[in-house]
Amino acid sequence: MTTANVTWPRPAGRLELHLPTPALLDRVLDWRNRPEVTRWLLTTTVEPAAFRSAWLDGIADPKDHSAVALLDGEVVGTGSLWLSDAMGQSHVPDGPWRGAEAGIGYLIDPARAGAGLATDLARALLGLAFEELGVHRVTAGCFADNVGSWRVMEKLGMRREQHGVRDSWHAELGWIDGYTYAMLAEEWRAR
Repeated sequence: MTTANVTWPRPAGRLELHLPTPALLDRVLDWRNRPEVTRWLLTTTVEPAAFRSAWLDGIADPKDHSAVALLDGEVVGTGSLWLSDAMGQSHVPDGPWRGAEAGIGYLIDPARAGAGLATDLARALLGLAFEELGVHRVTAGCFADNVGSWRVMEKLGMRREQHGVRDSWHAELGWIDGYTYAMLAEEWRAR
């Protein structure tokens, strides 16, 4: 059902997705810790060495398919895709729920925001999850006040499945609402 045989680099609309390298991650770090970026992230400021290490270690993890997004050779974003088991009855040890779900996340350099690059990136992650990794379902979440993020998910046909009332802690705003979106493989194929 899932495979680590993913071809890199790979197209993502106007973008090209690459496995992380120290040089590419250094370019991400040029903007990653800026307040306009961290405002809507759960992991706000990152320590550069730990950030590089986590991304580079993920390359060997068959459940991690994260990438750095380039536009005409310039680093403009990151995309995360991680595999997990769906909910399933454990008495079936090799049940179809094993590795059947993926989560995605995307981040765009604020200097490039508003140009549809997050949509290109998220669409490519959905395509990878459904078409190559063969997952049953993909989810993504955001703070409800992060309008740009949930608009990307809705533009791609993801369904809002959860509206958590004051379920998410934000350091500046306190307890605020959160959203979870999802899409099934058959919904992706029908698009």
